[in-house]
Amino acid sequence: MTHPVYAYDTTLRDGAQAQGISFSVDDKLKIVRKLDELGITYIEAGNPGSNPKDLEFFERVRELTLRHARIIAFGSTCKVGAEPAEDRQLESLLSAGTPAVAIFGKTWDYQVTAILRTTLEENLRIIRATLAWLKAQGREVVFDAEHFFDGYKANPDYALQALAAATEGGADSLVLCDTNGGSFPDEIFEITRAVVSRFPGVAVGIHCHNDCELAVANSVRAVQAGASQVQGTINGIGERCGNANLCAIIPNLQLKLGFPVIPAAAMPHLTPVARFVSEVANVEHNDKAAYVGADAFAHKGGMHIDAVKKNPVSYEHVPPESVGNARRVLMSEVAGRSTILGKINDIDPALTKDSPETHAIIERLKELEHEGYQFESAESSFELLVRKMLGKFTPSFELKEFKVIVNEPSVNGVNSSAMIKIRVDGEDEITAAEGDGPVNALDRALERFYPQLREMRLTDYKVRVLDSDKASAARVRVLIESADAQNSWSTIGVSSDVIDASWRALVDAIEYKLAT
Repeated sequence: MTHPVYAYDTTLRDGAQAQGISFSVDDKLKIVRKLDELGITYIEAGNPGSNPKDLEFFERVRELTLRHARIIAFGSTCKVGAEPAEDRQLESLLSAGTPAVAIFGKTWDYQVTAILRTTLEENLRIIRATLAWLKAQGREVVFDAEHFFDGYKANPDYALQALAAATEGGADSLVLCDTNGGSFPDEIFEITRAVVSRFPGVAVGIHCHNDCELAVANSVRAVQAGASQVQGTINGIGERCGNANLCAIIPNLQLKLGFPVIPAAAMPHLTPVARFVSEVANVEHNDKAAYVGADAFAHKGGMHIDAVKKNPVSYEHVPPESVGNARRVLMSEVAGRSTILGKINDIDPALTKDSPETHAIIERLKELEHEGYQFESAESSFELLVRKMLGKFTPSFELKEFKVIVNEPSVNGVNSSAMIKIRVDGEDEITAAEGDGPVNALDRALERFYPQLREMRLTDYKVRVLDSDKASAARVRVLIESADAQNSWSTIGVSSDVIDASWRALVDAIEYKLAT
């Protein structure tokens, strides 16, 4: 049997505690809008008592009109020996003006005596009193039972007493936290089921960390055991090994098991939201991520590609478009003759698998991949290669030579200059330009001849060392992603000189822009 499940996102609070992650106030507001579009029920957005940035956020978020989400401010139980009304941290929690608040409290007896350094009875008192005071202020209260699973395994009676104190204080939901991320799915299931049975009138939630790579599985098992609120972060970002990944939990529960979590019409927003959060967080999006990674529905092996073309279910467990992703057929030496022929036929429909041109292209593809080229991430370079080999490409220019000078430190964002000698329309020309790095300088030097290149921008630049055992003589692979107002495309260059490899990738990017 299934039941409604409420998605509770803590990307802006727990996720922001990940190493290398820092959100500005504007970043957080942008992410809130995206999470609301995704249909997330609760957005835990920070601790207003911890820093001025969170205070500013809670003031500005009130201006947003949200369709689905409720904003939650996060805090802790009042101090030992104090009353909630005297606690400044709780006062700041109320000042956030959110309709709901989340309070974490100790439920593991060891944590109470060794870390909080108080008695078990006093801990129960501050849980009960804190929640009762917040309820009296008209707030929905979520109680995060910190270290609950460790506490339950060590002393189940006390862990349950802590939950009972929270319910006596008026908790609207009890969230069981696997704070250390060390529990296994069978433990999560049995303990969650026991709590659901013990507190039938209160919603139970689950909050897992990924220290054993089990956070998603543990969250799913908790829901199967009766939990009706599931907490996590977009892309699983969070402290240490991360939090439970909502981008896997939501489709696992909704598409696989039939638990309604977000509006069905919102599910195609999942991949765009995942990539948006990665972009705002300034981290590389995980291409191998389930459901939302660029490789989640990518096919490279020839037999796989052939089977997917006949029936996608042969190698896809859900339709990629159901989560806002897309199928990718990767171009490589192992992709299969029919796949490569399909790409060739986009340019010349008359060619067959037995055509000499097809054989020549496949052999050239194998040679280039042996040199270090990988066209599955640079299909625009592959298209240019095919056009050149079929005589269907006229280069816009011919490079004679170039020189690049790099000066450090940079001045006003400019640290490089490039001089290029090229042949354009049968005439040798020399041009020069400055830029932020040698690739940018080379790019600007060509704008004199092709003003339309000003519309083009470099959106990503990646360098990979191919044979590191050769130290500084190693070959490198450069991948460039470019875009204009209408399209985006990827190109590649390989050389033992990183500037030369960059130039080759840049030339392909420019030639592709000029040809399309």
